[in-house]
Amino acid sequence: MIKYLRTAALAATSTLLLALPMQAQELNFFTIGTGGTAYTYYPVGGVIANAISKPPGSRECGKGGSCGVDGLIASAVSSRGSVDNVNAIISGLRNSGFAQSDVAYWAYTGTGTMEGKEPAKDLRTIAALFEEHIHLVALADSGINSVADLKGKRVSLDEPGSGTYVDANLILEANGLSADMITAEALKGGAASEALRNGKIDAFFVVAGYPTGSLVELASAASIKLVPIDGAGADALTSKYGFFAASDIPAGAYEGVGTTTTVAVGAQWFTSANEDEELIYNITKALWNDESRKLLDVGHAKGKTITPATALNGVGVPLHAGSERFYKEAGLLK
Repeated sequence: MIKYLRTAALAATSTLLLALPMQAQELNFFTIGTGGTAYTYYPVGGVIANAISKPPGSRECGKGGSCGVDGLIASAVSSRGSVDNVNAIISGLRNSGFAQSDVAYWAYTGTGTMEGKEPAKDLRTIAALFEEHIHLVALADSGINSVADLKGKRVSLDEPGSGTYVDANLILEANGLSADMITAEALKGGAASEALRNGKIDAFFVVAGYPTGSLVELASAASIKLVPIDGAGADALTSKYGFFAASDIPAGAYEGVGTTTTVAVGAQWFTSANEDEELIYNITKALWNDESRKLLDVGHAKGKTITPATALNGVGVPLHAGSERFYKEAGLLK
């Protein structure tokens, strides 16, 4: 019995000693505002959250464990999109979030669609991620072949607070239309797809990296088209707003849909200037390490386009001091 008690005591002491480093390690939680679960921001956010996380007790990097930031638990949070994420960052509700480059720049400067509002001067960039294309979706037999054909139709512009809502209104304006000239709805993701299939709307806008999940599902269940956003309207949009660029969604991105010319903007990752410099430095470093590269390449179709070489493309909002330090050390920024 004495021998048993000694063995049990030794085992308990060993367990306690093993647990001490885990308890002593500082634990940080870090949120990433994304978008609707049916679109691109959310799954990409999940991949990035996984890449930068390293909870206490994780195996060492290179030994089958995480190569993220020690003690960090990051989580991707569904949201209404770009505008919502920027507002949440500035208010302190979220640590970081994804947003379209145009929305973020207008918020930072108090210009464009944010004119008259207090500039979000504490907004900072972590990285440019990938290109987002504006999808204008309709049924194949709808007779809608251009933006001009939306006049008098029932069209979902997405929810106010999303980047899609902002860009949809700009596209209407560039083509001589307005929300008053259509029956505007505010549906998101699967709800918009379902409404289109059931004949409750005639078309809807989505700003997302292709292929986006909800549209892949829709195209497999119904004959759809992507309506081109081109011609004089697209020229007016790209000349007035430098964030937009003409770009194609290739054939095969969605079942039965051919190559479609449209316009695109950049998806970027933002945080607040008030976030700790060392933490953001380590998060940026973790994002671009070799193990994160593996996760990005297999985690989502857009992951392969998220690279250090494009991390500073189209950045219009100042870098966070921590990110800036990393890019200088990596030779990506002078």
